Amino acid sequence: MIHGELFQTARETQADRPFALQNSKMLKVTIPNGTVMARAGSMVAYQGQIGFENTGSGGIGKMFKAAATGEGVPLMRCSGQGELFLADRASEIQVLYLENDMISVNGASILAFSEGIQWDINRIAAKGAMMTGGLYNVSLRGTGFVAVTTKGQPVALDVASAPTFADAQAVVLWTAGVTMDVKIDTGGIKSMLRGGSGETFQMAFGGQGVVIVQPSENVPQGAGSQSGS
Repeated sequence: MIHGELFQTARETQADRPFALQNSKMLKVTIPNGTVMARAGSMVAYQGQIGFENTGSGGIGKMFKAAATGEGVPLMRCSGQGELFLADRASEIQVLYLENDMISVNGASILAFSEGIQWDINRIAAKGAMMTGGLYNVSLRGTGFVAVTTKGQPVALDVASAPTFADAQAVVLWTAGVTMDVKIDTGGIKSMLRGGSGETFQMAFGGQGVVIVQPSENVPQGAGSQSGS
């Protein structure tokens, strides 16, 4: 016989909702008889009868957008019946539920979403974005579950409470109602002469809503590209 706490502490989570955390770094998706979209290659295990179809960047139009912007989500369609376990390089996982709502997400942070969620790649309509060479986001809208990954435990900032700024590479997502622009801070002549602060381009948020920021700066998926709305 084999004894050990592992068999108890790591026992499969029993949940009454389709998207549930098995632990902070693994997502359990219950598929009764349908389809879920997930990041290609994120499956670590499954039980039941589930098939996987690589959908690439989500169609011809989105494929061209992804190629032009460097932003995109390599997706697979997971169809059938069973329990699906997803993870992405042991990143922390956050689960959201959208009810006829929309969020703007860094494409690199998307792990999975319900079949009823629509997605697209959008260019930021921000005055300062032109100076960065163009910024882009992935918008998710509709009703259903969304799972995103973060490097470490994030912070949720209420942008209505005070002027809010963040490093573009640390921003995970923001909710509908949040406005975004780009702030350029050279740090002054002395800072420039010394090589700069490394924080020249910052995202400036306003409006009403929440911005999720992770304690790590990701390398953008495309040269000079980052999510926005």
